[in-house]
Amino acid sequence: MPDQTTDREHRIVVGVDGSLCSKTALRWAMNQARQTGADVEAVAAWQFPTVYGAGFGYAYPSATFDGDSAAADALKALDETVSEVSAESDQPVKVLTRVAEGHPAEVLITAAAGARMLVVGTRGHGSFAGILLGSVSQHCVQHAPCPVVVVPPAVETAASHIPNTDDAWSQS
Repeated sequence: MPDQTTDREHRIVVGVDGSLCSKTALRWAMNQARQTGADVEAVAAWQFPTVYGAGFGYAYPSATFDGDSAAADALKALDETVSEVSAESDQPVKVLTRVAEGHPAEVLITAAAGARMLVVGTRGHGSFAGILLGSVSQHCVQHAPCPVVVVPPAVETAASHIPNTDDAWSQS
């Protein structure tokens, strides 16, 4: 049986929006890339804001929106997030950044084409709230063209709170 990973690029795509949960996902992706020799592609999405009344031929005069400015702001926030998370590690990995216009789930699914995996964070709303709110991570899991890892917010603290089994034995 041929190795199925040979068809996949050595690239891990991770969604980054500057939130704590996306920073956790970026840390996880960078650690995975370090262990597997992959590169990380940090992807941020931006959208034009919804303007009520525009569909009827009326837009508020003060509601101007510059797409170039929004893309530049998104890239700046992405670069700052990548720099912050990269600075925490003494073993850097190659991180490429990309900003694209569109809904975050669709942007990530498109970026994940040909990738080894897609990594997304989750705010931990739970299954019922996720159904009501429309979750980017849920959409990615259902539609991505590659394996998806959803990193929960508690994954960072979980490793530092693993009980030492030697301590447990010595206390009994």
